[in-house]
Amino acid sequence: MTLVKMQTRLLWPLVLLYVVNCDVPVFNSDPGSECALFLEGPGRTSSFDFNTNTIRGGPHGLGKTGQCITYDAINQAYIEARKRIHVPPPPKNGEWDGKQIAPIGELLLDISIQLTKNYGLTYEEVEKGLPRIDTSRTLIREVCPAFLANVECKPGKYRRYDGLCNNVNHPTWGATHTPFQRLVSPLFSDGMSSPRISNAGTSLPPARVVSRTMHPDEGYHEHAATIMIIAFGQFMDHDFTLMGTPLDPVNRNEPEECCNRPPHLKNPYCMEIPVPEDDYFYRKYKVKCLDFVRAFPSVRPGCKLGSRLPFNTLTGVIDANTVYGVKESFARFLRSGFGGQLRMNPAFSEYGLKEMLPLKLDVPDEGCTRTNRSQFCFDAGEIRVNEQLILTTMHTLWAREHNRVASKLAEVNPHWDDETLYQEARRIIIAEIQHIAYNEFLPILLGKEIMEKFGLVLQKEGYWDGYDPEVNPSVIDAFSAAAFRFGHTLLPTAVERWSKAHKFIASKRLSNLIRRPFDLYRAGVFDEYVMGLLNQVAQAMDDSVTQEVTNNLFKKVGQHHGLDLVAFNIQRGRDFGLPGYMEFRKFCGLPEADSFDGMFGAMPNSTVNRYSSIYSSTWDIDVWSGGVSERPLPGSMAGPTFACIIATQFSYARRGDRFWYELPNQPSSFSPEQLQEIRKARLARVVCDNTDLIDTVQLWPIVLPDHEINPRVPCKSGVIPSIDFSKWADFSGLPTGNLAFSHQTIAKK
Repeated sequence: MTLVKMQTRLLWPLVLLYVVNCDVPVFNSDPGSECALFLEGPGRTSSFDFNTNTIRGGPHGLGKTGQCITYDAINQAYIEARKRIHVPPPPKNGEWDGKQIAPIGELLLDISIQLTKNYGLTYEEVEKGLPRIDTSRTLIREVCPAFLANVECKPGKYRRYDGLCNNVNHPTWGATHTPFQRLVSPLFSDGMSSPRISNAGTSLPPARVVSRTMHPDEGYHEHAATIMIIAFGQFMDHDFTLMGTPLDPVNRNEPEECCNRPPHLKNPYCMEIPVPEDDYFYRKYKVKCLDFVRAFPSVRPGCKLGSRLPFNTLTGVIDANTVYGVKESFARFLRSGFGGQLRMNPAFSEYGLKEMLPLKLDVPDEGCTRTNRSQFCFDAGEIRVNEQLILTTMHTLWAREHNRVASKLAEVNPHWDDETLYQEARRIIIAEIQHIAYNEFLPILLGKEIMEKFGLVLQKEGYWDGYDPEVNPSVIDAFSAAAFRFGHTLLPTAVERWSKAHKFIASKRLSNLIRRPFDLYRAGVFDEYVMGLLNQVAQAMDDSVTQEVTNNLFKKVGQHHGLDLVAFNIQRGRDFGLPGYMEFRKFCGLPEADSFDGMFGAMPNSTVNRYSSIYSSTWDIDVWSGGVSERPLPGSMAGPTFACIIATQFSYARRGDRFWYELPNQPSSFSPEQLQEIRKARLARVVCDNTDLIDTVQLWPIVLPDHEINPRVPCKSGVIPSIDFSKWADFSGLPTGNLAFSHQTIAKK
């Protein structure tokens, strides 16, 4: 048992204390009693429970010391909360969204705050005790969403889009609109919801000050990685995580209702970022504030109580929701209805070029900065497809790959209908992405040692029987709000286009390509940007970040400034209640430093000196900032803290996914022959098969070409293997007399 210095400020003056980290605190509750939660120790008074705890002489009338939080007390808190918070009726189609989840999350948080105040709950009682209360025995059951209360699962061959029932015993694990999970207990300044403050009880440096001081644009380049690592990394990030936040009702972007508005007109979730008057950049434009809104509070499975915890609108496992979406209705909207195909836009068919993603017509300004009303961005499974052009290219490659695979399956199985072709192609695409992520992306990011330590190395043959139904694949809060945002330090100032002969053509500033993918509407330019991904070197993973995103993020047409992505990362961590950088080093078994001098080995001396100029304690350093500032591990792009968090998440995503492509004995399992074909999947082959003009590519597109260790090879050569789809031949639905003919047909193909 260790003593962990924790900061807790309940709903009265700030108190700094030490909290004992116990595996399971003693919070007793008798299922047959009226006591929802019994708190040991000195009794504490509450008007709700005066009758139970005082007149009767203590809980259960036994006269023992302690405190009983009754179900009646929780019901009373519920009634009080309902007076303040309107909860709309559940959606008729059963498809919940963040806006419908949020009021219930607010209601549960309000109840938790009331109980914390009325009973003087400690930090440990809030974090470990409140979530143990069975709220199904209270009025809370009236508003608890059905998908978080009672779900019965029947294992099937194909995944649900929303991730429910991946785990039959824990149906909500990894599902959409469920809470992030925490590696380290949260730190809120009031113990429940308010953003973190310093260990000394004072304000932390504003997020913009951390950004400009710690993360200047110094332009260091990575020695080996290409821009492809950014494209694929962001594509993976958008498979994992999108927090629920308030959205503008018209364009469904985050509302700009914080800065320069009186309090009564601000969005209630505003947590704007102040800009100091001496800011080297924003002072030129008289900008004193950056708009920022908090994430919605979640509804825990079973509508459990506790401190603020944001939720994920995506699924926790790798399931290519970037291609297919997380709602069945939207998945059908993306389909053509024929041959298992996704809808595409044959914009350049007259030139004989491959199709582009369909136009986004329903809400054209969502995630898109249009210069005029005749311009349109692209539509795909994940709403941020247009966030930057190089991400759009990755979406396009994988949508094309789906349609290519569906066509190949139709050749092998002409009797399959649209639904079968679509679902089988979807299974294969998910498996390809999983394989490439662990076989090509993670080894470059994390290095061999971390891959082996966390069990991330894929098998070369046979099944991998590593599924663990007790592993929760839900996304870790620090992964979403900090560690997997490492890619922001890799972003280039300009994005380059290269020719099929691997010669530089031109470049365009990154800020002009964020939410503006319109260059892709020029015939042939798509391939040039993909060639740029293969040839342009990425920035190093370090504390340097391009001003294209620290000063000009989401810059609007005609403006000379935008927002600050680094400040957003810092503010989001505080919004989530993430403890400081040192707490995560401790969780990962790394040396802690109580003084700035003790940090000199972990990061450059100049970085440590800058930290000491704005933070009063090493324990105050924000985790994103500290994580990207660490020296990388040998053979890795990441420092030890972020490597630990990222590897933990990818371990959960593999071990906690019942549909993982390597698994045996599941309805979704591939045959041994099919699994060996999936293992041929390579990002280089995806590029070759889904572009028009590219005919040579290096074997590992995430790494710069090298004549000896990563040579460029022709797409048509056998060096880059192709999947043999004859292994998916299905004779079960054919008349017996056609079997011989089918065998011959497949053999020819």
